[in-house]
Amino acid sequence: MSAPRWLSAATALHGPTLHSLLFLVAAWVILGAVGLLRPRSVRFVAHLLFPLGAVGCIGVALLAGTFLATGHTAEAMILPLGLPDLPFHLRLDALSGFFLLILGMAGAGISIFAAGYFRRGEGTAPALLGLQYHVFLASMATVILADDAYLFMVAWETMALSSYFLVTSQHRIPEIRRAGFLYLLMAHVGAICILLCFGVLQGGSWQFTFDAMRGASLAPFWATIAFALALLGFGAKAGLVPLHAWLPEAHPAAPSPVSAMMSGLMLNTAIYGMLRITFDLLHVQFWQWGAAMLTLGLFSAVFGAAFAAVQTDMKRLLAYSSIENVGLIFTGIGLAVLFDASHMPLFAALALAAALIHALNHALFKSLLFLATGSVLHATRQRSLGKLGGLIRRMPWVAFLALIGTLAIAGLPPLNGFVSEWLLLQSFLFTPRLPQAFLNMLVPLGAAVLALTVALAAYVMVKFYGVIFLGQPREPSLVDAHDANWLERIGLGWLAAGCVFIGVLPQFALRAAGTVTGKLIGQTVTPGASFWRIAPVTPEQASYSGLIFLAGIVAAIGITFLLVRLLAHGRMRRTAAWDCGYPWQTSRMQDTAEGFGQPIRHMFGAFFRMERDLPSPSDEAPRYRIHIEDRFWGWIYQPIARAVQRIADAVSILQGGRLSVYLLYSFLTLLALLVFVL
Repeated sequence: MSAPRWLSAATALHGPTLHSLLFLVAAWVILGAVGLLRPRSVRFVAHLLFPLGAVGCIGVALLAGTFLATGHTAEAMILPLGLPDLPFHLRLDALSGFFLLILGMAGAGISIFAAGYFRRGEGTAPALLGLQYHVFLASMATVILADDAYLFMVAWETMALSSYFLVTSQHRIPEIRRAGFLYLLMAHVGAICILLCFGVLQGGSWQFTFDAMRGASLAPFWATIAFALALLGFGAKAGLVPLHAWLPEAHPAAPSPVSAMMSGLMLNTAIYGMLRITFDLLHVQFWQWGAAMLTLGLFSAVFGAAFAAVQTDMKRLLAYSSIENVGLIFTGIGLAVLFDASHMPLFAALALAAALIHALNHALFKSLLFLATGSVLHATRQRSLGKLGGLIRRMPWVAFLALIGTLAIAGLPPLNGFVSEWLLLQSFLFTPRLPQAFLNMLVPLGAAVLALTVALAAYVMVKFYGVIFLGQPREPSLVDAHDANWLERIGLGWLAAGCVFIGVLPQFALRAAGTVTGKLIGQTVTPGASFWRIAPVTPEQASYSGLIFLAGIVAAIGITFLLVRLLAHGRMRRTAAWDCGYPWQTSRMQDTAEGFGQPIRHMFGAFFRMERDLPSPSDEAPRYRIHIEDRFWGWIYQPIARAVQRIADAVSILQGGRLSVYLLYSFLTLLALLVFVL
């Protein structure tokens, strides 16, 4: 087995960029600790420490972006920390630089928003909340920079524990405690799989560094075992179906900035880990791996979109949408593995670039939407879609910025979501003939499933935005709703600006992703020769220009406005919208969240486990209720829970509380030891 293609480049020890990044990571931890000096002061923690944390995020983004743009060699460092003969190793390369760029860009907007969001009464004391928040940021950055299994697992567990405490901020609510426990359980199951994967990658040696794992020679069988363990471990953290059960429970339970961090940033650490092991530490691919990831990714994408369409809680809707987007990212990674194993480096690089850019896009627009729901929740105290509506009049800033995120996640140009989904579709459509007949059938089918997923996602976002912001208020209390404060607006505006910038000028994102593909695959995807459009394959096959789309939209709006002004010539008047000749419209006549989900429930009924409560004809106040559950609960998780309960009941018999029984156990243990020794 040959060495990785990218190890031929020199590695600079003690590079300046890595030193600066380490300083910013340490600064986050110090900021969290400083908050303990004034544990009850919301103003000190939220209005001082969170903005400083945002400055640190901007610094991380600038350092990572500069590192990618200049094409510096990888930088490494050995810290005088850890255990004897097991020091911590750090490494900054193209892959870690790209994910640090994501962490910094999205983390800055979330931290600024959090400065205006958190206030007294959030459950956990302000200082503890600030400490957990900044430790969470620092641990995610350390996971990305770790260059040995020891530091990686320490940072991974720190990330899991800090995020668990953030999820259970409102720990007095039983549902939140249950969601936090499920999240922590799944996080540790995934961590065990990752630890076993590192054990296999060691190849029988006692070297825990990634350099030693890169040089290990694994047989195809053991390489496949390592890949499967990585897929289980990182798939559990990313929310890949069927390991997704924790995600729609934990994300809605957490405060909205924490939900944004978990969905937009923490899920990306799992994607980073999968890429690190698949393309770096294993440095060999088999087409079966790509087919497995492609299948799981496409199924997760459709599954997440279908479940999002039938949700009536706005945060659960976004949580299932995260499963859909993670599925798209894993689809791109699976395609990259499949093409690389088939010796098609250009298409492998294109698919991997699409996955990387979608990870960046998802961090921006999903964080934006989770934060927007936080503003809605603070303004209305409502999470149920059935009790919202008409907020565009009461919350115009949030409505406008949320519209940008909604259009971006729906994949509409000229916003960033369209760029990555368009690149992923190019990976499917412009694929030459693959050497395996099965794959020639699978890839076109995958393109159709991708198109279906994108259409479902757009449908979900119409429901999300329309039910919350359009129409008339469904509850009288909504008339008292207020817009976001100025810190929240800045945070939302930062993320919205990122969605617009990448959509209009995708060259920068594609160039950064091309740096990563050049190191991992040996093939760089370039934006193309012209500044105003991208042509990742060839201009004759396909190209896209966000600038032209934006100019066309602005021109169409401007020309329409001018024509109306010129032709009307003062004869315009304002009147109520036409309502089919019926002037007494009420909020009960509007489309509801349940109404939007009804067609999806019929089309994808096999996905859902539904319970209906039907009213009888004699009911004076009839109510129709439908409860939807995930079938994987009944197929996988409930049988496991029952088996664990039976084992626990059986073991509990040994603990009867009688001293004579415990003495008997000790006597039998001594007899067994004597027999073993003799």
